[in-house]
Amino acid sequence: MTEATDQHHEHAHEHAGAHDGPHGYASDKPGYLKRMRRIEGQVRGIARMIDEDEYCVDVLTQVSAVTKALQAVSLALVEDHLAHCVVDAAKASDDEGAAKVKEASEAIARLVRM
Repeated sequence: MTEATDQHHEHAHEHAGAHDGPHGYASDKPGYLKRMRRIEGQVRGIARMIDEDEYCVDVLTQVSAVTKALQAVSLALVEDHLAHCVVDAAKASDDEGAAKVKEASEAIARLVRM
């Protein structure tokens, strides 16, 4: 594995036991997967447009659509995380709740800097 992959796995393991039970998005996992597959198709379409030398503005229009779709998924994931993971942690203890609020704030900050 590469160093980046190792770091990703370490990060994933940090959070693996941090939330007992299903993640907040689990209730709509099929919906999320459907949205992500649609976005994946859009990205492949953009690659095809570039390969076929399509007009720049047309490519940019599709990039904009993908960006907005990813932002919508991100917002939905944040809402699910707040409604489930953060609320559950806050009910468990003040320390767990504070840690989840900090984690969510950092995730939101990363999204805002996109």
